[in-house]
Amino acid sequence: MVLRRHGDVLQIIANGTFLMDTSDGRSERLLVRAALDELRRGPHRAAPRLLIGGLGVGFSLAQAADEPEWGGVTVVEREEAVIAWHRDDGPLSPLTTAAQRDPRTHIEHADLAEYLRRGDGLFDALCLDVDNGPEWTVTEDNGSLYSPAGLAACRDRLAPGGVLAVWSAQSSPTFQEALRNAGFHRVRADEIPAVRGVPDVVHFATKPA
Repeated sequence: MVLRRHGDVLQIIANGTFLMDTSDGRSERLLVRAALDELRRGPHRAAPRLLIGGLGVGFSLAQAADEPEWGGVTVVEREEAVIAWHRDDGPLSPLTTAAQRDPRTHIEHADLAEYLRRGDGLFDALCLDVDNGPEWTVTEDNGSLYSPAGLAACRDRLAPGGVLAVWSAQSSPTFQEALRNAGFHRVRADEIPAVRGVPDVVHFATKPA
């Protein structure tokens, strides 16, 4: 896991693969905003709880902290180096200092798949941003997150009517079918225009109420 500076932009490189940078956080922010919008379509929830899989450069966390409706925001990050880059005067700390000071925020150093299997409480929304998508994982073991067992764990950690949102570099009809097979409904993929190249995608799925 490497943090590389390219001009004014900081880039996270994982196993030699570009993962994300600080140039444009629209899709990461939209991931969180859209998950909240999906929740609002259902019955009112007082202080919904959000689980974010992957801290990255911090755009998703910053967006969540900017929204007062969230009652709690937990971020699960496997890489200790990534957390350190956000701590104190780390190179990424300017992006998340305010969010980390928010009493609703908790950053958990853990493997997301293991954290989900622990079953420590339910969340109203789960936003995954740990790979370039279900078919383009950073490490081979991340593939378990998108397997039937991994999707079942995601479903089980959501409260009834809860929303799963998964960031991806491309749409995946196969993944959408896997979400339906895992018991989710209202499955769809929304495109997010990118500054360059093809649009990013966020896959959405809802746990039945």
